[in-house]
Amino acid sequence: MAEIREITDLGAPELRPYTNTSELSLLREGIFVAESPKVIRTALDSGYEPVSLLAEDKYITGQAADIISRVGNIPVYRGSSATLTELTGFRLTQGLLAAMKRRELPDTDDILQTSDRIALLENIMNQTNTGAVFRSAAALGFDAVLLTEGCSDPLFRRSVRVSMGTVFQIPWSYISGSSPDYITKLRKAGFVTAAMALRSDTVSIADARVTGAEKLAVVLGTEGDGLLSSTIEACSYTIKIPMSHGVDSLNVAAASAVAFWQLGRH
Repeated sequence: MAEIREITDLGAPELRPYTNTSELSLLREGIFVAESPKVIRTALDSGYEPVSLLAEDKYITGQAADIISRVGNIPVYRGSSATLTELTGFRLTQGLLAAMKRRELPDTDDILQTSDRIALLENIMNQTNTGAVFRSAAALGFDAVLLTEGCSDPLFRRSVRVSMGTVFQIPWSYISGSSPDYITKLRKAGFVTAAMALRSDTVSIADARVTGAEKLAVVLGTEGDGLLSSTIEACSYTIKIPMSHGVDSLNVAAASAVAFWQLGRH
């Protein structure tokens, strides 16, 4: 049974995962922080192991009660909304955080062998965009997400929250190497590769050569700079979403949702 502990010292070392500690530091320790009851339930359902919980007082017997009942013998640190805001440096919108153990990532080759639809993210650092892409991939018929080594970690708190926990449900891993080596690896594994980019030599996102591909990888780049030229050149096709009213593009989160709906397995 979980042990409920009142927060009396904001500097207590056991509270460190919930302070402004660098998420990179937590990553090196094999820990991440999940936010909100819904997201934490999804993590638990997906087999992630909690280390501790941080709960606003009213959540102990409210929205967090079922979570506390299932996490076993771990500490649950409680405090007022003001106390938790002072501790974390931000206002908790849903009153509950969980420090959880990371799991070993699946092997990239295993993902390539078992997936027909993959999203490859290249150097996307914005955590909100990363979370949104995961949510769209999970919802719209994609099997997995691969990330280049220049991407932000999907288990950083903001990405987890924006994804609504889908980072726990859809397989993901990092693909090694530099551009265009990872595109070459995808193509050798039998994937048609489609780069989303603003180019004059694009094909429609509805082109049968793309929509009909047995194995397809959609390659998405960071805001502003977009995909590396070497990546685009190595892909099978460059695709573009038709636009109206002189709009040249959507941000990567919105563009991924459109692409996954058109190209996913429904």
